[in-house]
Amino acid sequence: MVETAAQMAGASKNRYSAMSGLAPSGEVASLSSIEAQDVDRIPTGQEELDRVLGGGIVQGGVVLIGGDPGIGKSTLLLQALDGLQRTGQKTLYVTGEESGSQVALRARRLGLDNSQVSVLAETQLEKILATLESQQPNVAVIDSIQTVYSDQLTSAPGSVAQVRECAAHLTRMAKSSGVSVVLVGHVTKEGALAGPRVLEHMVDTVLYFEGETHSSFRLVRAIKNRFGAVNEIGVFAMTEKGLKGVSNPSAIFLSQHKEPVPGSCVLVTLEGTRPMLVEIQALLDAGGPSPRRLSVGLEHDRLAMLLAVLHRHAGVACMDQDVFVNAVGGVRISEPAADLAVLLAIQSSLRGKPLPTGFVAFGEVGLAGEVRPAPRGQERLKEAAKLGFSTALIPKANAPKKPIEGMQIHAIERIEEAIQWVRNQN
Repeated sequence: MVETAAQMAGASKNRYSAMSGLAPSGEVASLSSIEAQDVDRIPTGQEELDRVLGGGIVQGGVVLIGGDPGIGKSTLLLQALDGLQRTGQKTLYVTGEESGSQVALRARRLGLDNSQVSVLAETQLEKILATLESQQPNVAVIDSIQTVYSDQLTSAPGSVAQVRECAAHLTRMAKSSGVSVVLVGHVTKEGALAGPRVLEHMVDTVLYFEGETHSSFRLVRAIKNRFGAVNEIGVFAMTEKGLKGVSNPSAIFLSQHKEPVPGSCVLVTLEGTRPMLVEIQALLDAGGPSPRRLSVGLEHDRLAMLLAVLHRHAGVACMDQDVFVNAVGGVRISEPAADLAVLLAIQSSLRGKPLPTGFVAFGEVGLAGEVRPAPRGQERLKEAAKLGFSTALIPKANAPKKPIEGMQIHAIERIEEAIQWVRNQN
């Protein structure tokens, strides 16, 4: 049994009724006859947030942002609304979890004493919609969608029916009035957005706010974006005055070793359109009859597969070794281009000899031992050269046609070539 809002008498006059569509109705037309218009974006003043959104908030767009409690969602959005208000945009912050005085206290702590952002402490959907219609802000934040409820339903706030219905009404309002709406969503223990999955389908953009509790750095990752690229990330640092954008995120994920150490290899990974340098660390230790395979920030199953490829095609056996692999800085790497760097870090730790100074690597390793190309290899190499790295081991298909100044590039086709090249360096 799923609770839904009944169609009330006279509801046809209500443009937010349960039977109205998310998009306005129109006549049937061919694609060639429809005029395509570029969407207007409103910069938030937070460069890293604008990067993830694709350039700024879209008029009439609906953004859903989720993250762990205390990660900084409300802080970031309050800073963004203050920046928008200072550029002449009309803003509204609807809080269902805090009182107005609590929001004002946070604004004062962030140094936003004279902020003119309008605040409404309300959880009833009908009152929120009436306020949005009367105030007509350019950007509105609902913090959070799980606290909003509709009188048309008898279930508790945060239930599947309430979340779905309230999000649908707010989305219809945004599309019909042009108000940009940002919804804050709770997450489950597993880290997924709480509530029905249809919530993510209804909105235009889905952002995840990530970060380790012991680290001051935060990542905002775009999972869905109808107006921009997905898998873009923005990097922030939590300070006493709120969240500040980090212009050079590669520095976060690189350990500062005075001398090269065994088991460390720098990877040039790609997060959306941004190349980043991440240090991959491996540690091998004598194990028992059942050696452990543990990876942090990388896929566990892929690590087991890579160890089998390393043994079969390069003759490097790790059957009696515990293998631990870690991506420095708490970053999560999902692309297969990390394979080569992982194997080189494992080989370095096993032999107890460091890789050359200023060395980077990337490339996917197949089950047959071949090293496959990674997308946008030129940009990866240029980013590494810009940060002072001088030697790169890459797939042959990614070898640049023109040399990159200050960098020696070694192109390989198979994993055994890579292992042999590293051995020759020591």
